[in-house]
Amino acid sequence: MKFNKYILASALALALSPVFVSCGEDELGETIFPDVTDEVDPNSATYKFDTWLNQNFRDIYNLNFCYKMVDVEADMNYNLVPATFDKARDLALLTKFLWFDAYKELATEEFLKEHGPRIIHLIGSPAYNPQTGTIILGLAEGGIKVSLFRVNDLDVTDFDQLNEYYFRTMHHEFAHIMHQTKSYPTEFNTLSNGRYDQSNWQDRNGGIVASLGFITSYASSETREDFAETIANYVTRTEEQDNFLLWCADQNWYSGDDETDQSVAYCYYYYKNEKAQTDNERTYTLRFVDDKSRNLMTVVDDKGKSYASIAEVEAYLASMEEAGYKMYPYEISDEVDGRAIIEQKRNIARNWFKDDWNINFDTLRSIVQYRQANFDIEALRQEIENIQ
Repeated sequence: MKFNKYILASALALALSPVFVSCGEDELGETIFPDVTDEVDPNSATYKFDTWLNQNFRDIYNLNFCYKMVDVEADMNYNLVPATFDKARDLALLTKFLWFDAYKELATEEFLKEHGPRIIHLIGSPAYNPQTGTIILGLAEGGIKVSLFRVNDLDVTDFDQLNEYYFRTMHHEFAHIMHQTKSYPTEFNTLSNGRYDQSNWQDRNGGIVASLGFITSYASSETREDFAETIANYVTRTEEQDNFLLWCADQNWYSGDDETDQSVAYCYYYYKNEKAQTDNERTYTLRFVDDKSRNLMTVVDDKGKSYASIAEVEAYLASMEEAGYKMYPYEISDEVDGRAIIEQKRNIARNWFKDDWNINFDTLRSIVQYRQANFDIEALRQEIENIQ
């Protein structure tokens, strides 16, 4: 069965638990309501990690970082497994470095104390929804708790995977927490009015939705997800990835013989050999493909070779013309300027950050980009090892 990814946010249910050290099991006391100590057992195998979590999350932000999965904090409708210690440790380190420290650097520690989540809950496995063929990567519940799934797949050497499964999700969920506190302008809701598809967004091709003004297929599901995706993707995508997205948004896309099928998309250009006698000898050169493992956009030629940047695509098109093929634009247009709409949405988010939060959206992006490109996981792990 094919599963697509999505991020479910802003759940109405609110689960608020007492703050324990790391959501582990406590020994039973004399009553069912025992006093709970904040102290960590120095003889525990997880003493250093638990102490580091207390020092960097609980003591500063009043945040309970739950790395030992707690069933009452998870949705019992899903078959879930706990995160492994090593994966949880690395994700906790990177959560601080790439999320909390990024905002702290720009907006001060007090900002996160006031507006950050109170619980981060790690779950080792993804949560599959067989009815829709989707996977939940994260949850932001009531502005209080953020749950992160698929922790056991963490690969600190794979930048794109880190972004897709974890850090884009973190920024997405935090955007939900922020707009639940201060609503974003209603003007945002009008930019793509009539183009959302809450039921079938997972079947929409990324090229088609980009040309309609959506940053991702999930953004095309509803306005609040569009807003959170607009923020999260702008902050975490590299300059090259972002430019390629906007290039794709500039193109027209043909979805094949059945115009109602938005799961495939053929690019704006096609070519034919000058010796060709009929239109049937023309071949579509490029096809938009979503890399479902990383939510990256690629364009594939008729021989199956992938291109993931503007430079790669332009070099391919130039090579075809040099080989004697004539390039033709595809005439059908969706009559939507996808790039312009994406830029309008970003400007609304940019002004919202400035006016409501006194945060420079572009500076935040620069900080996140720098940190993504320059973290040293071994040095971060040493912070825990240095705990006495």
